[in-house]
Amino acid sequence: MATSAAKNIFVWSGVDRNGRNSQGEISAQSSAMAKAQLRTQGIKPKTVKKKAKPLFGGGKPIKPADIAIFTRQLATMMKAGVPLVQSFDIVAEGLDKPKMRELVVSIKNDVASGSGLAPSLAKYPRQFDDLFCSLVASGESSGTLEVMLSRVATYKEKTEQLKAKIKKAMTYPIAVVIVALVVTAILLIKVVPQFAETFRGFGSDLPAFTLLVVGLSNFMQEWWFIILIGLSAAFYALKEFKHRSVKFSEFIDRLALRVPVVGGIVHDAVVARFSRTLATTFAAGVPLVDALNSTAGAAGNSVYARAVIQIRDDVTTGTTLYQAIKATGLFPNMLLQMVSIGEESGALDDMLDKVAQHYEEAVDNAVDSLSSLMEPIIMSVLGVLVGGLMIAMYLPIFMLGSVI
Repeated sequence: MATSAAKNIFVWSGVDRNGRNSQGEISAQSSAMAKAQLRTQGIKPKTVKKKAKPLFGGGKPIKPADIAIFTRQLATMMKAGVPLVQSFDIVAEGLDKPKMRELVVSIKNDVASGSGLAPSLAKYPRQFDDLFCSLVASGESSGTLEVMLSRVATYKEKTEQLKAKIKKAMTYPIAVVIVALVVTAILLIKVVPQFAETFRGFGSDLPAFTLLVVGLSNFMQEWWFIILIGLSAAFYALKEFKHRSVKFSEFIDRLALRVPVVGGIVHDAVVARFSRTLATTFAAGVPLVDALNSTAGAAGNSVYARAVIQIRDDVTTGTTLYQAIKATGLFPNMLLQMVSIGEESGALDDMLDKVAQHYEEAVDNAVDSLSSLMEPIIMSVLGVLVGGLMIAMYLPIFMLGSVI
């Protein structure tokens, strides 16, 4: 399959169908194609110039949260009866992030030139995954695009909220531990050597604890740069290895599920994500097998992704969803019972949505509890590291005072 030429952003000014002066931005491979696209939109171009790129980079990268906000804004505009192309214009004008504005303008131009919304979004797989595009395509084909966009927006918002809760649980303790390690390293490299120089004039043996800290300080002074490079290289290698090795990624995911306290949060988050994704796709009219395919890709944990694939295979052979989920042995009884009720009553999407809400709240409460639990532990670690170093340095002085 041949790759299409890269598109550029052009700034244009011209006259619209009503004879009014107009201006804006358009994405095209050349200025000639940009003018042709403008003419198809009923605009007579006066000037078309390639948009100058910023001197220092292209601004902040597009994040999933930006896509969630964009989807909600687009859904709101369409629900209010605003035409799709005009909705893109309104949304683009309110965006502060240059890269996000360029993306919206590019999609708008594709739609304005006659392309469907789903194919236009599919050109940007980094921002719009297969699940997003398939749901939009389902809305376009059924004539309920505004309803589907609202569902997709809700799905993206809930997913990002869940990610934010997990990041909240991990960011604070990691940040404090890093600060503690940096402070300890500075004390070992800069402060302890000053004490060690003073201790040399004492003419007596130093306590074992002080000798240990001084030895550690000497080691840090000599090898700190190598240690820093080694830690950075190890972190990068770990990240790349997890990305490239399926077995290693599965090992890390299994390990995350077994970590005390944190493992429970990861489990609840995966169950919430599974329920939310399956509820959204099923409500959109996506066949169950295809919905399970999308759910596997959005599981966020390879252990559960493999389980969802197993569920899909079992459902394909005629097994009920309840029996297929139960056979994995990974999902909680509440989910099983709600799925059973949903299958019997024909309200599977509603039941799954209730499960998703329950486990999202469970993750939120667990994160708050973990934060409260981590605070005294972190303070204890800080006290041991910094206080231990101070005691080691002042211990010889206290011993000298007792001898005198």
